[in-house]
Amino acid sequence: MEFSRRSALSMIPAATLWALSQTLRAEAAPAASQESTGSSDRVPDALLTNTVAVFAGTAESNARPEVAPKLASLRATAQARLAAMDGAGPDELFEGVPLGTSDPNLSTSYQYLYEIALATCLPGTDASAPRDDTAVRRRVVDGLAQLHDGWFGDQSKGYYGNWFHWEIGIPAYVTKTLVLLREELAAYRSELTATYIASMDAYLRNGKDGDVDLDSRFHTGANLADITTNRILQGALLGDEARITKALADQLTVYSTIDPYQPRHGVTDGFYADGSFVQHSSVAYTGSYGKGLLTRIVQTVKMLDGTGYLPDESLVGVVQGWVADGFAPLIFEGWMMEIVKGRAVSRTGTGYADVTAVMEAVVDLSAHTSGSDAEALEGYVKYVRETSKVALDTTSFVSPVSIARYADILASPAPARDLGPAASHGAFNAMDRTVHRRPGYAFALARSSERVSKYEYMSGENLMPWFQGDGAHYLYISGADQRQAFGIDYFTAVPPHRLAGVTAPVETRRTVPELYGTLWYDNPERGFTSSSEAQNTYVYFPRGTQAFSGGARLGAYGVAGLVQSDDAAYAARQAGTLPEDFVAYRAAGATKSWFMFDDEILVLSAGVTGLAGRAVTTTIDSRIADPSSPVVLTGGLRDGSPWEAAGTAPPAWLRYADEGQRTAVGYVFLSGPDPVVALGTVTRSRRLVRLANADTAVTKQVFTLSYEQAAGRRPTAMAHALVPNASAQQLASYAHGPLSVLSNTVRLQAAVHTHLGITAANTFTPGTHHAGRLSIDGPASVMLRRTGGGAYSIAVSDPTTTRRTVSVTLHGRPLRRVSADAGVRIRHVPGGTRLDVTTHQAYGRSFTATLTERP
Repeated sequence: MEFSRRSALSMIPAATLWALSQTLRAEAAPAASQESTGSSDRVPDALLTNTVAVFAGTAESNARPEVAPKLASLRATAQARLAAMDGAGPDELFEGVPLGTSDPNLSTSYQYLYEIALATCLPGTDASAPRDDTAVRRRVVDGLAQLHDGWFGDQSKGYYGNWFHWEIGIPAYVTKTLVLLREELAAYRSELTATYIASMDAYLRNGKDGDVDLDSRFHTGANLADITTNRILQGALLGDEARITKALADQLTVYSTIDPYQPRHGVTDGFYADGSFVQHSSVAYTGSYGKGLLTRIVQTVKMLDGTGYLPDESLVGVVQGWVADGFAPLIFEGWMMEIVKGRAVSRTGTGYADVTAVMEAVVDLSAHTSGSDAEALEGYVKYVRETSKVALDTTSFVSPVSIARYADILASPAPARDLGPAASHGAFNAMDRTVHRRPGYAFALARSSERVSKYEYMSGENLMPWFQGDGAHYLYISGADQRQAFGIDYFTAVPPHRLAGVTAPVETRRTVPELYGTLWYDNPERGFTSSSEAQNTYVYFPRGTQAFSGGARLGAYGVAGLVQSDDAAYAARQAGTLPEDFVAYRAAGATKSWFMFDDEILVLSAGVTGLAGRAVTTTIDSRIADPSSPVVLTGGLRDGSPWEAAGTAPPAWLRYADEGQRTAVGYVFLSGPDPVVALGTVTRSRRLVRLANADTAVTKQVFTLSYEQAAGRRPTAMAHALVPNASAQQLASYAHGPLSVLSNTVRLQAAVHTHLGITAANTFTPGTHHAGRLSIDGPASVMLRRTGGGAYSIAVSDPTTTRRTVSVTLHGRPLRRVSADAGVRIRHVPGGTRLDVTTHQAYGRSFTATLTERP
């Protein structure tokens, strides 16, 4: 479903947002030079009132029965925090949370104070806990003073550990608590608010002069939205018009679509034209940091509503575009896909919980739209609810107001509708991700390159991430509870080198804590500290070292390619630029392509080798199931007889069925070594992949289908197809088509789907490559489809993002141009029709044209 205004507003030019930001800065500057009186045509008090409503609700919302469980949860949490406060020992404000050396514990202490304060500020409730609100509020205020005097106010003793706690986490809890208790503070300890804000300014050490620095690599994307929202509220508390306006000007830069060729302030964090979202400069992160950015921006819109501060209502249209183009394609039946979570894939509360946070933002956003825009958002909320196997837990919504509105949307007559078609192909090439969707399944692919990180490890999270960007895929089957197939238990049960789709060397690797005894590689003399650029580049989220990663999109079909590469750490280690005790691991070698049709995903691999004399495994698929679920494996041989697990003849096709989940996946083997089939039960602890996870044992059936190559074997090629929801009869029919491999080498990988009339190719090297009717010059991705009446559609892209032009010739009768994207030049040449596509600064985007044989 298209938004009525989205075409005009979802891609507001960066220059327009920049000019608006500069206008606000100019407005803030003279105000900052004068003593702020708090008087203005704008309404800081309304901003604060709105903020209380966001977090504590209103009398109207809190009277709703749907909100009662949330209020009960807030009260119970506050009571537990008060009990912990009563039991606190020396150097503690709360029992079991010792202070002095742990920045997470200091942040947790502020969180607990906020949770107590929140329970005393719930409008319209008669049974708010704790009972003596005034006494408890003053106890919270005293707790704030105690933390400031003992552990926060002394700048010489603070700022240890993770910068995030000092610049974002702690200030967020402190600021919200100051807002909730502003009347109590004014009556009881009026100086504390200004004291805290001054201290928080001083802790903004990655900023400039106690304020945001847009040139800082720390003040970008979701982090910048968090910091500026805190500062907007602090300005309202102080009655400081300049602070509010300056913070809003800084936040406006987050709305701007990233231009990778002309980044403002050098920032590559944010949303891209193709819907990609990047944080930490190179990590695909829609499902974690992107989710946080969406939440914070929508909350800020609510806080500023009716105050006169929001400079342009059209900004809501930008966020609508994020939802439709950036989030909705990555949500499958209420589940956030693994490919965009960074280190958060190792957390226990992801998947459906991620989408709950997104849905709250969509619910709130719909309140700031009207007409068909509101209908589209509300319809999407209902669609996610109806297709999800798990109901949204509204007690995890931040705002009671959002819970009430969500209930209203579900009760409305608006039809449930997705924001995109059921059959679609998403090429998120700016973050090296691909999503292919059909009724019945979704296929999500994670790639990497010299532009995008292979994985993210940090803070003891995602301890074994090494191959997550090496073509790892996630095949989601409709109707399943995705917690049984993916999420934390998938990464716990499946060994890292056997993630679905991955080609990896067979070797033992150690995690960062195992290697160095700390959560990072500590070597300050060589530039390695906990948050240094060297740590980011070589430990936390190293990029690949190959340019080729991308693909072409032709309508609802797509092709993607990847040249597997070593990461930046191994390359630097080999170059001798890293310390001797720094450990880096070498990748396996492989060139891969994925051809994504309706019923099949065809996968070609060439040049597969373990390198350095190592054995190598290429995993066709890995799936997990509950230990009690009846998993059935069936297959057929090339002569048509049944495959037997105990037999020696390799299958021509195989079918995996988890009958407990009523899901099935088929595999068709077209060429290559004999596949190896394994099914067994494993038990592992969730702490294996994240130190902060509870030591919970996970028992799963693990099915693995792979190609195994012994050490020293020559590079090998193989081809197979994944067929979601396949029946045995369907799989047996592939002996007679429709898939045909034209080439499978490290130079050219090409295939034909005869039923669809599609020829697709990835070319990886310089020179001219031939695939069917196509001649392709140099590295490229190309898709060609012939439809009825002699019409042809073609899509061309540059997966290296480095070429100025890509040329493709269609041999045969000269074709006439029907339509073409800007940048596509079509001309007749001897023996066919040539397309010269200007791919300069297109960042992997596909260019399309339609041609016909008719005169």
